[in-house]
Amino acid sequence: MGTLNPPPPGTPRGRLVLMPNALDLGTGSEVGLHALLPSAVIERAASLPHWVAENAKTARAFLKRVDAIVPLARPLQQIDITELPRPPKGAGRPAAAPDMAPLLAPARNGHDIGLISEAGMPAVADPGAALVLAAHEQGIVVEPLVGPSALLLALAASGLNGQQFAFVGYLPVDSPARAARIRELETLSRRQQQTQLAIETPYRNDALLAALIEHLQPTTRLAVASGLTLPAARCRTMSVAQWRKTGPGDALGDRLPAVFAWLGA
Repeated sequence: MGTLNPPPPGTPRGRLVLMPNALDLGTGSEVGLHALLPSAVIERAASLPHWVAENAKTARAFLKRVDAIVPLARPLQQIDITELPRPPKGAGRPAAAPDMAPLLAPARNGHDIGLISEAGMPAVADPGAALVLAAHEQGIVVEPLVGPSALLLALAASGLNGQQFAFVGYLPVDSPARAARIRELETLSRRQQQTQLAIETPYRNDALLAALIEHLQPTTRLAVASGLTLPAARCRTMSVAQWRKTGPGDALGDRLPAVFAWLGA
């Protein structure tokens, strides 16, 4: 992605551009980007020669969709796409955080860099946050752009408390641990009147919804939002007692990405 040697004195620095992506990855139901992103955002994406991506294949697919609306400033094969480093997995002490400095070399040499996630806003529920922090530490301007965020769309559609909320990520897969975590978060939600937001891998959505219906108190309100921005989008909010009476039905669609939100009452 460039050299770590310092640029000539007086070289203006580029920006780190936070580029939103569509929410339809893996759904088999693409929505036109022009329906999801402002034209200025699509034009900005078309202009960028350097990218850092959660997944290079996904980034190239996004740029092909951009190119169908606004021609890319250079051929796709000539666009520089680097994947975010992932910390090594394994037992023992936590691994050192990956060095993000090399990924920011183009910006230090005066070129803008796009940062893109597989879906939605980069650096939100996404490993890109480490690169954004590194940009701040190096004095590189961070430019966030407007686009879909599944968490905020789900919260807005839920009718739950949008003044106080917390994203808690993925819940444990192990059933006893998941049940304990659900009860812990519900207690916190009830005490602070704080909406809790969680996500899950789509093929485990059914199991998470079943666990929430089983372990939350009957008066707690539970919202499920799935397939947001897609033609099959839906959002349903009911008390847990109502969920138990009606069952999940088609709340989750066919393995669509989903956001779960609950508020203790």
